[in-house]
Amino acid sequence: MQRNQQLAQVQQTQKWDFIIIGGGASGLGIAVDTASRGYKTLLLESHDFAKGTSSRSTKLVHGGVRYLANGDIALVREALRERGRLAKNAAHLFKNQSFIIPNYTLKDCLMYRVGLGMYDMLSGNLSLGKTQNIDKAEAKRRLPTLNDLGLRAGTVYQDGQFDDARLAVNMAQTVVEQGGTVLNHAKVTSLHKTPQGKIDGVTFYDELNQQEYTVFGTAVINATGVFMNDILSMDHGSPKKFVVPSQGIHLVLDKSFLPSNDALMIPKTSDGRVLFAVPWHDVLVVGTTDTLIEHPSYEPIPLEQEVNFILTTAGQYLTKKPTRDDVKAVFAGQRPLAAPEKEGQSTKEVSRSHKVLTDPTSGLVTITGGKWTTYRQMAEDTVEEALKVHPQLGNKPCRTVDLSIHGNIPAELVNLQDHLYVYGSDIPELRGLMTAYPEYAEKLHPRLDYTVAEVIWAVRNEMAQTVEDVLARRVRLLFTDARAAIDSAAKVAAIMAKEMGKDEAWQQAQVSQFLEVAKHYLLVDYQPQN
Repeated sequence: MQRNQQLAQVQQTQKWDFIIIGGGASGLGIAVDTASRGYKTLLLESHDFAKGTSSRSTKLVHGGVRYLANGDIALVREALRERGRLAKNAAHLFKNQSFIIPNYTLKDCLMYRVGLGMYDMLSGNLSLGKTQNIDKAEAKRRLPTLNDLGLRAGTVYQDGQFDDARLAVNMAQTVVEQGGTVLNHAKVTSLHKTPQGKIDGVTFYDELNQQEYTVFGTAVINATGVFMNDILSMDHGSPKKFVVPSQGIHLVLDKSFLPSNDALMIPKTSDGRVLFAVPWHDVLVVGTTDTLIEHPSYEPIPLEQEVNFILTTAGQYLTKKPTRDDVKAVFAGQRPLAAPEKEGQSTKEVSRSHKVLTDPTSGLVTITGGKWTTYRQMAEDTVEEALKVHPQLGNKPCRTVDLSIHGNIPAELVNLQDHLYVYGSDIPELRGLMTAYPEYAEKLHPRLDYTVAEVIWAVRNEMAQTVEDVLARRVRLLFTDARAAIDSAAKVAAIMAKEMGKDEAWQQAQVSQFLEVAKHYLLVDYQPQN
């Protein structure tokens, strides 16, 4: 997957069947769907694949225990079915994760056992394992740093975990393998319309080559998440908000705060939300919050109250209480929620199910809501709707239920102890690079396993164009250890410059741009240690 080749495809194609705006979970899912059906597919992403919300999730592939509590059985059933499909189609990124809910009353023991029994039942033959109750001693053994004051027992259930940005990159590769075209750093600036007001193309600006292009297509899909209002206002000029961003943040801590392979799930915090503490890539991810925000942003800044809420809540449940200094990284994402009808309506009351909207005049199709777990179903629903709006495209059947995502290998071959496991079927080639060029096996940072080879691989095969593309989304260093990412920026810039034929000025600009972003991933000031 090389950008210059993808750009050449854009220049050589007269007309596309589908033009998809947005390279997050929704847009990439739609592109995989349309390309695999055999439609001429172009996806345009203004920044990098999964730059926004889609790289900032809680890293869970789940039915949503909270939605079950709200009685949203259909949403849970759909999500559990899709969880099972993702476990098969991208097994190299999927982990069957045990979660333990601490029980402080007998009522808790009974309630969670019954509720999660229903969760198991809804997953049917795609179940990841049966829910069980464990006594206090077993709960303490499995979660050694759990505060056991008043603890009666624990409920253990199984759910899925994954690496969101890695899945996004693999989906982009899948689109290309299925004959589609994807372009990152390509910002759509306007919609092109026929005299009758039908959208028949878009104009985009290539941020890297600083060139403008107009491309034509039959169906145009708006899959821009929290930024969907921008595309909708390009369509009809109205500033009306159809979605509002709800911000969720996560704090990343050292594994010593919860030295366990099990995750902790706190079903009811002081504000009535669920909080997770989940082991991921040798760190502990703790979150999330849910705060309505006025304006969407590509680099949302965690609010002080969100940070304090997670630190305080984690401190109540863990014997080792985290402080701001302990936070290895903090990241914020924004979910697109349907704008509440009434003033002051809480985000807890806004449905998380997805909606497909179509404009009868322009033919623009917009997907909103949903979550990573259900990306495949969301894509299928969006494409089916688009085919109704544009019957001239015919109706080729959906092929994604059993479609392997790039990198997929049988689950039994996945070795979670090897940090390269996220590359799946590409591991032999990566190792081959390090064998052929031993200097590529050198670590990017002495404390961590990431290697020079991974940077070169990201540039050659995964369309990484900037230091941030590499350190945030190809290797997950910015999200797991922001200090190490800051320390590694100059080295990564030098490797990329050599690989891409860039000069010293490019390197310096890349490092300073990355440091500007990275400083918001720590709660304390930090200077690069060279």
